[in-house]
Amino acid sequence: MKRIAIQGYEGCFHHIAAIQYFGRDIEIAPCDTFRAVATMVKRGEADMGLMAIENSIAGSIIPNYSILQDENLQVAGEVYLPIKQNLMVLPDVELEDIHEVESHSMALLQCIDYLDQHPWKLIESEDTALSARHIAEKGLRHTAAIASELAADMFGLKIIVPEINTIKSNYTRFMVLKRYDHDIATNANKASLYFKTTHEQGSLLKTLSQLQNINLSKLQSYPIPSEPWHYLFHIDLEFTCLDDYINNLNRLQNVTEEMHVYGVYRSGK
Repeated sequence: MKRIAIQGYEGCFHHIAAIQYFGRDIEIAPCDTFRAVATMVKRGEADMGLMAIENSIAGSIIPNYSILQDENLQVAGEVYLPIKQNLMVLPDVELEDIHEVESHSMALLQCIDYLDQHPWKLIESEDTALSARHIAEKGLRHTAAIASELAADMFGLKIIVPEINTIKSNYTRFMVLKRYDHDIATNANKASLYFKTTHEQGSLLKTLSQLQNINLSKLQSYPIPSEPWHYLFHIDLEFTCLDDYINNLNRLQNVTEEMHVYGVYRSGK
């Protein structure tokens, strides 16, 4: 049984993403932070890990790109997960019994249009699934949680109103991490890498113009802490032929100061 490190508690969306990728026959290793996920994988305390990297509404999680770089982990795959926020209570509680709603601040924000229709007190917590567990363990009859369907099932709660998130097409992308071994996944059609260019006018354009017969599906800059106003660039490349990827990689190496491939894997879409 694989041990999978996730950020958050059992029943959270990282847990659901892990099940979607690995199946249910896994052991979950909860971590308080994304950095702790990477550390567990790097030390061999977990076989693999999952780390959110971007959301279709909120955008990229910039600090996690630095974690990828610092910890020298390999991206083995990815998961695109629809985020569905549900209002849940104890089994014998009804809507009129609710006085307050507890969840992570981002979940509360994602559901604010629905929550504004009710006079409930909003309580921020560190994790959606932790809020569900708190209600179940404490037997809180006047508190509802916003969390996943998995959390409701795990902690014996009733989903009293499903999918209360304002934007229904809300997806989070998770990267599957492992210790670096340079393996290329079977049927790989996507790669994630970063590069550094010279700090000269037009250097980024010159670099990107090297790409041929390949799809640039993401371009993200993030700062280099030791070099103010200098940046690394993360890119995702999608391809149908591995030779096209290798040819493009060789061209990029000729025009960049530094480059590192995080992983070559199968797209999760």
